[in-house]
Amino acid sequence: MKKSIWISISMVLILVLLAGCGKEKYTAIPINEATDKCAICNMQVKDDAFAVQLTTKEGKNYKFDDIGCMNEWTNKNGIETVGAQFVRDYNTKEWISYNTASYVYDASLKTPMAYGIYSFKEKSSAQKFMDEQKKGKLMTTADLKTHTWERAKGMMDMGGHDHDKNAHSESENSMKMGSDNKGMHGQ
Repeated sequence: MKKSIWISISMVLILVLLAGCGKEKYTAIPINEATDKCAICNMQVKDDAFAVQLTTKEGKNYKFDDIGCMNEWTNKNGIETVGAQFVRDYNTKEWISYNTASYVYDASLKTPMAYGIYSFKEKSSAQKFMDEQKKGKLMTTADLKTHTWERAKGMMDMGGHDHDKNAHSESENSMKMGSDNKGMHGQ
């Protein structure tokens, strides 16, 4: 009798351990406005509906002030290194999975880096938003993979975001100079 109890307890422990060895569960972490900077544009990440983040398979977390910046990061670093991506529901600011969210795109929608994409937990919420605004295109994660990711000039949401106008223009200038220098070295 005692032996069968120990065997039962051992089996339960083994099952618990095996369950813990499954696929790693990733979770979004809170935004710290005092210290969090966008991993791409180095702007302050506000604790608002536009904050997005990803966690690599190795457990490193990257935060972004706009979904377009997260897209740029995955283009540069590869999606195969990503364990999970999170976006915020535009209405509730709840963290939701990038892969299951619904998106609304319109070039006239103001976002921190002017990519014009809002995320929603429910497709119905996204549709309601478009109906109320009388604009927008409903998109899925699959649609975002083929999206052009162009930034709309003059549509950055500077109010509520602590962006340094010079930081981004200096970054663009150094990129232009770098490409100009490449051209000179190639001659």
